[in-house]
Amino acid sequence: MPNEPERLLVSRCLAGEADAWDEMFSAHYSATARFIFQISGDFSREDAEEIAQETFLSVVQHLHGFQGGSQLQTWIFRIAGNKARDFLEKRNAAKRGGGQLALSLDAEDPESGLSLDPAAPLPSPDVLLQQAETAKIVTDALAAMEVPCREVIELRYFGDRSYEEISGELGLSVKTVSSRLSKCLDRLEGIARRLFSRKNSPPNPV
Repeated sequence: MPNEPERLLVSRCLAGEADAWDEMFSAHYSATARFIFQISGDFSREDAEEIAQETFLSVVQHLHGFQGGSQLQTWIFRIAGNKARDFLEKRNAAKRGGGQLALSLDAEDPESGLSLDPAAPLPSPDVLLQQAETAKIVTDALAAMEVPCREVIELRYFGDRSYEEISGELGLSVKTVSSRLSKCLDRLEGIARRLFSRKNSPPNPV
């Protein structure tokens, strides 16, 4: 649950205080960009930055819908996860759609006269699709968990918080944080396995 300073910050943002928005961005933007970058090995720093910007645009537009049922950062991470999944799916769709002009590796730039130095090729569409599906399974598994589990996992692995920092944010002892994290990771693995098995199981014969 959000603490009192966090509730006050949200209220100030909703009241239109520019300084409050600056505080929110300073507190959560970098952690959100790191979270996004870790979702898929296919993301570049520029990709993570673009998705983070889209995430915070959504935060600005929908902060009034934040009900305080979780930490603010957990809510932001949930938006970021959805934006990251959408980004991967759009990129994969663009790869499948083609429509790109073929370039000769021997072609010269008409202005400089230099040969092209192409960037490393993107992963194949099937790899991109697999990465998007994996990100979706993890996001869906986290969404299926109780708020206490979701918070402690996201703070530790996506927010890059230490046990001591999580202890302070959630008002728990370090020992309780460690114990909860261990149990919740086991639950997350179980949920993700079930989702993966369900997705890959053959359809029932008619």
